[in-house]
Amino acid sequence: MGIEIKMPALSPTMEEGTLAKWLVKEGDTVKSGDLLAEIETDKATMEFEAVDEGVIGKILVAEGTDNVKVGTVIAVIAGEGEDVSSASAAPAPSPAPAPAPTPAASAPAPAPTAAPAQPAAAAGSRVKASPLARRVAADKGVDLSTVTGSGPNGRIVKADVEGAKPGAAPAAAPAAAAPAPTAAAPAAAPAETKAVWFDDSIPHEEEKLSNIRKTIARRLTESKQTVPHIYLTVDIRLDALLKLRGELNKALEARGVKLSVNDLLIKALGVALARTPKCNVTYTGEKLIKYSRADVSVAVSTPTGLITPIIKDAANKSVSAIATEMKDLAARAREGKLQPHEYQGGTASLSNMGMYGIKQFEAVINPPQGMIMAIGAGEKRPYIIDDALGVATVMSATGSFDHRAIDGADGAELMKVFKELVEAPMGMIA
Repeated sequence: MGIEIKMPALSPTMEEGTLAKWLVKEGDTVKSGDLLAEIETDKATMEFEAVDEGVIGKILVAEGTDNVKVGTVIAVIAGEGEDVSSASAAPAPSPAPAPAPTPAASAPAPAPTAAPAQPAAAAGSRVKASPLARRVAADKGVDLSTVTGSGPNGRIVKADVEGAKPGAAPAAAPAAAAPAPTAAAPAAAPAETKAVWFDDSIPHEEEKLSNIRKTIARRLTESKQTVPHIYLTVDIRLDALLKLRGELNKALEARGVKLSVNDLLIKALGVALARTPKCNVTYTGEKLIKYSRADVSVAVSTPTGLITPIIKDAANKSVSAIATEMKDLAARAREGKLQPHEYQGGTASLSNMGMYGIKQFEAVINPPQGMIMAIGAGEKRPYIIDDALGVATVMSATGSFDHRAIDGADGAELMKVFKELVEAPMGMIA
């Protein structure tokens, strides 16, 4: 029979994933611990290890396949002496019969009425046209079947319809009226299911969305639609922090540790959350979760999208430990090799866009967290020092707070503490 390799659940919430890449091929001998494949979840691309040993008898799911359900048999390992061909053939048909009974069971009843509708739908699908071209054609009364497309593979685009003459539409109307009204509905469905109207006469290319990008889009949309954000901004003088960073880096040089400004800001946010516990919370709708530890999620840009590895207990970790941990997490995040527990959770987030020269921005809260700190670039600005106008290195920091859980005054208190810690940084590392 062989040993079935099934699509693993690589996180508690994973229901399906993309089989991004096979790291073995049919006929390869594998043992426990060998890497079999790279699986793309809704958060990261992770490596999948073999548990059993034997020969890869058959790969049932090709690499690049999307929406593979957890538990689906993706390959078969043949043990020693087993007939590889017979072992691999058995699992392959099993997925196919599963969906077949459902349509078959419902088909007999509607068969007589459904039959006339099929040719109409098929005929409509032969006309290749963009959604925008279809809309323009409907407005102008142009029959798309009479239009020659100039787009890829003869696809009709907006420019083709605009150059066509109306007049064929009346002939199409009786044809549409002849079938039952139910036959017209399927014809309109393909245009309605297209995502967004765009002018495809402009040269462009299409890129398939990764699971990570889909998750980012879904979660940020949910956040902006359901979480009432309140934004609070402070300007913070960085000179003392920069001086301390230079001194610490000299002391840590022998250990191979180099602190970034971001490492010190992670520490500052962790301490600020510990000192203002009313901001270290999650709103659930029926209760307020108050955390006794500050776990700071840090936004990291990767080739596939944004991910937020977590520095746990940031308030009580040394800045050198934060720097070492953050360097490792960021490197593995960009390689798509973080484990779920390293990016799922966190009590608040920090997003720093200062390295891009962004002066100030408002970040979107990452539910179920209650706040996120957005960091802008440090720059030389006129600044009042000891009642005299001078020049200082200043950055703007903006806190986004879930107003259902955090009152404005409490958010303002956190921003005040954060500013004090950054401007007098010895207070957070002493």
